[in-house]
Amino acid sequence: MTADGQFRDPLPPRRTWLDRALARVGGAALLVTLAAAGLVVVALAILFVGLLLPVVIGAGLIAFASLWWRLRRLRRAGGGNPVPFVILRR
Repeated sequence: MTADGQFRDPLPPRRTWLDRALARVGGAALLVTLAAAGLVVVALAILFVGLLLPVVIGAGLIAFASLWWRLRRLRRAGGGNPVPFVILRR
């Protein structure tokens, strides 16, 4: 405490060359860690898309086959053109 009643903060410890070197190594390690985490996220996204792609292709094939079969049955029954095209002129 000073003579006028205020408190002094203790002096910060001196930084040596080892502290500066460890700070730089720690910063580099943090940068490498962030880059590796980014690569893991990208790899997981590619894996997720790779797992979903066969499901999407299978669902599309089932939908195509269903629509093809219905159109075939409609044509055999004499339904004619199942999708009428309308042209609007102004």
